[in-house]
Amino acid sequence: MAEITKANGIGDWFDQRLATKKLAKVMMTEYWIPKNINFLWAMGVVLVVLFTVLIVTGIFLLMYYKPDVNLAFDSVNYTIMQEVEYGWLWRHMHGVAASMIFLVIYIHMFTGLYYGSYKKGREMIWLTGMALFGMFSAEAFSGYMLPWGQMSYWAAQVITNLFGGIPVIGDALVVWIRGDFTVADPTLTRFFMLHVFLLPLVIIMLIVVHFYSLRIPHVNNQEGEDLNFDKESEKYLAGNKKESKVVPFWPVFLSKDFFVVGIAMTVFFYLVFYHFNFAMDPINFEPANSMKTPAHIYPEWYFLWSYEVLRGFFFDIAGMAAMDIGLAAFGFANIAFMLIPFLDRDSSVKPAHKRPLFKIWFWALLIDMIVLTVYGKLPPLGINTYIGFGAAITFLILFAVLPFITKKDAGGAS
Repeated sequence: MAEITKANGIGDWFDQRLATKKLAKVMMTEYWIPKNINFLWAMGVVLVVLFTVLIVTGIFLLMYYKPDVNLAFDSVNYTIMQEVEYGWLWRHMHGVAASMIFLVIYIHMFTGLYYGSYKKGREMIWLTGMALFGMFSAEAFSGYMLPWGQMSYWAAQVITNLFGGIPVIGDALVVWIRGDFTVADPTLTRFFMLHVFLLPLVIIMLIVVHFYSLRIPHVNNQEGEDLNFDKESEKYLAGNKKESKVVPFWPVFLSKDFFVVGIAMTVFFYLVFYHFNFAMDPINFEPANSMKTPAHIYPEWYFLWSYEVLRGFFFDIAGMAAMDIGLAAFGFANIAFMLIPFLDRDSSVKPAHKRPLFKIWFWALLIDMIVLTVYGKLPPLGINTYIGFGAAITFLILFAVLPFITKKDAGGAS
């Protein structure tokens, strides 16, 4: 009897602790979201849904795929596409989801840039997001190799060759990555393991860290206004929903997320059933042939901007080889966005339309990346080479001047 009384006493004490106003407020505040945000804030949830589609469809494809240079092409283009019931659907869904996920990533990334979601304690949100971008890029590249078509093979040849530009260890590193002196069966096996196991595992862990880092601090709103979440949530709970500047994550904010996800999935299935070819290169429907080089080698559309930075430098400068300059520029381009929290010298959290010089910088960067993407797909001939060079130089200059223009914006605001 005494033991029961003692247990009840502990339970009562615990209930009282949970009922305290201070603890309840802390618990509730973690789940409040600014009211003044738009549909662009739902891109993170859309990405999670698309990643789930990739995992599910990937599991179905994995049942029939053969990671062998003699069997891979046929296992994809004949077994999965023609013999397995609805195999074509799973492949189309997987391919479209891979392309669409990068479209949403770029929207998500530029939204964060525009609204300053990388500043004032939010650096970890941005850095984990950019780490996710890097992991998704590696995942996409390793998956692009698996059909073992012509573009798969030659894209692997070009990308793995890039590591040869690293001083001292470059040549040995290329052999280690390939598992052979050329792109061959060991290369396919290694990238298969990365694609189906190691990289998805890292991505899942990064997603958890990224979502958790959103709590410290809260999500910023469209105007960059600092909110007292305790005070605003009390207004909402008291019935002053119009005056409150925050809404509960569930069910109000999440219902908006579901609406945006519904629209995104409608677009997704439209592409799957009617325009799936946009995610598949026609050259990749030819079996890999090491003796036949395609007339024009290029990566998938979401890598074209960085690829154009790589090949944009087609002449030597000050005794430095064009290939080395392009490789250095390519290396910088792939870490440039991760450096933005440290290059931005304006500490205030404000959207781009409230920062005159940064607004010009933002739109110049967006236009320049579109130009790089367009010309990255075109053969480097004639005027195309000079436009690509100009766009590559512009990209590097934009990041070089970012600290100066943001410092001037900060001075103008004070």
